[in-house]
Amino acid sequence: MDFHTLAKKRYACRKYTSAKVGREELDRILEAGRIAPTGANRQPQRLLVVQSDEGLAKLARCARDFGAPCAVIVCADTTEAWTRRYDGKTIGDIDATIVTDHMMLAAASLDLDTLWVCAFDPAALSREFAIPEGWEPVNILLIGYGADTPASPERHAKTRKPLAATTFFERF
Repeated sequence: MDFHTLAKKRYACRKYTSAKVGREELDRILEAGRIAPTGANRQPQRLLVVQSDEGLAKLARCARDFGAPCAVIVCADTTEAWTRRYDGKTIGDIDATIVTDHMMLAAASLDLDTLWVCAFDPAALSREFAIPEGWEPVNILLIGYGADTPASPERHAKTRKPLAATTFFERF
């Protein structure tokens, strides 16, 4: 499957079956995150896989889980992330985002559905999962088998702004 077909296939899944994500599939998804590029190759991502009933119950106290049987809490170790010297911007959140995107697309290539969650209580998440000081929870990637009809890959023609509305050449 070419990249555009894969990217259009992926959709925000908000209802999952109870089927577990296999270890082989999960390892392939995690490997996609491992090989994702990061600033200065610092690799500040810290991934916490949550699959147990107890872990998923803790997650549900911090964010909506939409019934997903697996979640990856994606954190950035701010002590290891690269910092831009011009303005002091530490890019651990950007690195974590790239890692999440790689994992999300890898899941789609394996016919698994995902939801990228940023609506969560970071303090509660840190408390529930004992996230170390200096590790910023950036997002949560829910993974599983969708229980609803997937969104049409052709939806982007109507739901996305035209390229000319977001892209400029040489100057704004």
